[in-house]
Formats: sequence, C-alpha cells, structure tokens
Amino acid sequence: MISINEVIETNEMIQKMNLDVRTITMGISLLDCIGSDVKSTCDKIYEKITTLAKDLVYTGEEISRKYGIPIVNKRISVTPIALVGGSVCKTTDDFVEIAKILDKAADACGVNFIGGYSALVSKGMTAADELLIRSIPKALASTGKVCSSVNTGSTKTGINMDAVKLIGEMIKETAELTKDDNCMGCAKFVVFCNAPDDNPFMAGAFHGVTEADCIINVGVSGPGVVKAAIETVRGQNFEVLCETIKKTAFKITRVGQLVAKEASKMLNVPFGIIDLSLAPTPAVGDSVGEILEEIGLEYAGAPGTTAALAMLNDQVKKGGVMASSYVGGLSGAFIPVSEDQKMIDAVNAGALSLEKLEAMTCVCSVGLDMIAIPGDTKATTISGIIADEMALGMINQKTTAVRIIPAIGKDVGDQVEFGGLLGYAPIMPVNRFSCDAFVNRGGRIPAPIHSFKN
Repeated sequence: MISINEVIETNEMIQKMNLDVRTITMGISLLDCIGSDVKSTCDKIYEKITTLAKDLVYTGEEISRKYGIPIVNKRISVTPIALVGGSVCKTTDDFVEIAKILDKAADACGVNFIGGYSALVSKGMTAADELLIRSIPKALASTGKVCSSVNTGSTKTGINMDAVKLIGEMIKETAELTKDDNCMGCAKFVVFCNAPDDNPFMAGAFHGVTEADCIINVGVSGPGVVKAAIETVRGQNFEVLCETIKKTAFKITRVGQLVAKEASKMLNVPFGIIDLSLAPTPAVGDSVGEILEEIGLEYAGAPGTTAALAMLNDQVKKGGVMASSYVGGLSGAFIPVSEDQKMIDAVNAGALSLEKLEAMTCVCSVGLDMIAIPGDTKATTISGIIADEMALGMINQKTTAVRIIPAIGKDVGDQVEFGGLLGYAPIMPVNRFSCDAFVNRGGRIPAPIHSFKN
C-alpha cells in the first residue's frame, strides 16, 4: 500500500528538482485487428485504439491534478506492425497506410506519440518485415506522431547484418525526406538489440506479443532529484554515495507506482511495469551529465566516466526494484546527447566523442541516442556504427540501441534544432575510414557462446 505521506515527501522533488512522470503508455495488442485487406485492417486498428485509449489523456490529467505530479506525456504502443500487416500489405505503400491510420488514431486520442511501427528481425526478415523497413522513411515523413523501431539482434540469435545494412540506407533516406524539418524523421526511429517488450519510452516502444491485450506502463524520470540528493554527500566515499542514489531511486519509483496503480484503476486496464529511467530533458537541472559532474568529473567523457555511469545505473536499478514488484523496460540512465544540456556542453568542449559514448553504452540503459552526425555520412558507415552497438548488446546480454540523425546539409561545427524534449544537437565527427566491405558481406553474425544457456 502506498501512503499519501510518500507522495507528500516528493513535493520538493517535483517543485524544485524536475521530478516528473515522463509517460503513461497504454500498450494495445492489434493482433485481433488483422482483416481481409489493408482497408479493413486499418478500420479495425482505428476502432480498437480509439476505443481503449479514448480516456488516456484525461486520466493522466486527473491524476496529475489529484496528486500534483507532472505527467509529461501520454502515449500508446501497439503490436509490431510488421506482424499485423504481414498478411495484407503487399507494398511499402500499404504499410504507409497503416502508419497514417496510427497517426490519425493518436490525434483522435490526443496522445503525444504512438509507437510500434516496428519489426523484429534479429534472426531473419520475412517479406513483410523487409517491406515495413523499406517503408519507414515515407511513413515517418508523412506522419507526425508515429515512432518506429527495428530489433536487429539479440544474445540468443546474433545480429542480422542484412537488416543492419538496409537500415543504414533507410536512415539516410529518412533524413533526406525530412530534411526540411531538421531530419526529424530520424529522431522518431531507433534500432535495437535485445529490445524489451514492455518499454514505455519512445521512439522504441512497442507492445510485445507476450503481453496482455491492453496494459498500462509508466516511465518515471528524475535526474534532477538524484543530482540534488548526491550534492548533500559531496566528497564522501562511494558507499555513502551509492546508498544515497539507491534511496532516492526508491522514492522516485514509488511515485511511479502510485501513478501506475491509479491509472490502471481508472482505466480498468492491468498495470504492466514501472520503468525507472533517468531520462534527461534540455531543462537546466534535469541532466544525467550534471549527475556525472557532481560525482566528480569535469565533463561527461572525462576519464572515469564509464565507471561513474556504471555505478549510477546499478544503484538506480537496485533502488527501483525494491520500490515496485514490476520494474521493467530499460530502467537506468539514458545518455541522449540532444536532450541533455551537459552532454551537449561536453561535446562542444571536446570531452565527449562518439567513441567514448559507445564505451559508456556498455554500462548504461540504452545506447547511442539522439546523436547528430554530418549529413554526408555514408549509409555503410551508419550501418557500421549500428553493428558496433548491436554487438555490445549481444555480448553483454543487455539492451542497446541507436538513434542517429545524419543532418542533411550540416557538418561538424553546426547544430540541428529539434525543439521540445528533443532539444538540439551539435554535429559530431564520425570516423571516416571505410567499413563498406564488412557491411556488404551480408548474412548474420552468430550468437555468442553464452547464448546456449538453458
């Protein structure tokens, strides 16, 4: 039982430290929406989403008013569309029609984003999977709220390099089609290894096939709260520091638990998971980079950064799992460059490179996130960057991801503006040596030896 006293204790966190519930995400299965053709499938999709999620935004606002807890986003995730459209979509344009109906349903419900324009291809691609992936540039260019993801690898299956190569090309095409909107389409697409079924955070959210018909997942974010807490133990040893982070993560997660239970009851939808991810925003005081600096680094990227991030991620998880029986998703620290002012400052100061970010992703919650690179970067180079990150996830048995934006017409020294929670990003230099022959080999990188655990 969660007491009101636990909520009252968080008032200062909310008012002064940027604590918020980043999202309430309703997951909806669309497997029963497969019709005889594209039109009937779209009609069923629209009907189901707008029926189940019609009160989602209102519910979030009511909970926010009742407890004084900011709930920033209300979102929907759906079954990977490659599975839903597989039997009826014969062309890329057929899949784009489904993307448009998802966008229309999201508008009708008033949510911020809808995720699940996705495919799961870690071992191979069906014809439908490939069609969906090839449709992503046009789908993201012709919709406003649709987010897309592809899972290209896992510890159990290896890495599908055919998909990785194709996705590099699709990211370039998406950037070109949305270049008049600062290549925004790429900011709504992420490629995964070991993607979780229950992730409420965009752009990677989808409703897993192992989930119930409809669920509520909540994502809580509080980097400002953690930073303020560890300020009180400045200069003390790591044992004290770790205990402070764990206790703070516990309190943050309890807020999410309260919101999730209330939303579940009001919507009459089962509660899924709490995702406790320290997801920053461009706001001052809401930064993972600031936490790393408070721990003792001049900038994110300085020697010791990977160790500090590993410790932070682990303590956040340890505190969170004690506060809720159902912690899931990613739950740790996000390091998106464009969404974290201190990460941007570190890039501009020369402290943080793409290679150092890759090392940091070995120990954080996700991967190379919201990174802008020169617009003339080759598709094979993008695929090589993706392959490196997928390998880290595969070998380390963790989720990793890439959300990368080749900013058309821009080069190192420029920046690209996204606005809102996505912020802005300096263009980061990319290793210019070729990986063409590697990417063009095709096939699948086998799963590691430890994948045979059973």
